[in-house]
Amino acid sequence: MRLALVLLLAVPAVALLATDGLGPLAEETGAVTAAQPQIPREPLNKGDDCLSPADLREAVADKRVVAPIAAIRAARQVIPRAEIQRATLCRHDQGLVYLLTALRRDGQFVKVMVDAQSGQVAGQW
Repeated sequence: MRLALVLLLAVPAVALLATDGLGPLAEETGAVTAAQPQIPREPLNKGDDCLSPADLREAVADKRVVAPIAAIRAARQVIPRAEIQRATLCRHDQGLVYLLTALRRDGQFVKVMVDAQSGQVAGQW
């Protein structure tokens, strides 16, 4: 019984020391006086503006870009036996490109960039 009482009192005390006595309630009530600087977060694909699925279908129908299956085939030539997880059409510095995410057999993800007009692989990382 004493052990349960000690644990009941010790756990909140340890939690209070670990958080320096400041929790969500302290932030809401204004107990926190020092303002933490906001760090701006950059998008992962800076400069890339991806199209919606409807815009992708429209671009393929207008023959402005190759079909997504052509980009997938090109990526499979570079990364054989990899499973394509995602393919998106995005605007990039050089025009429209397909960004493909492939899962290799060893469990590593690989990104492949395919030029959307020609269907040729433009890069891999």
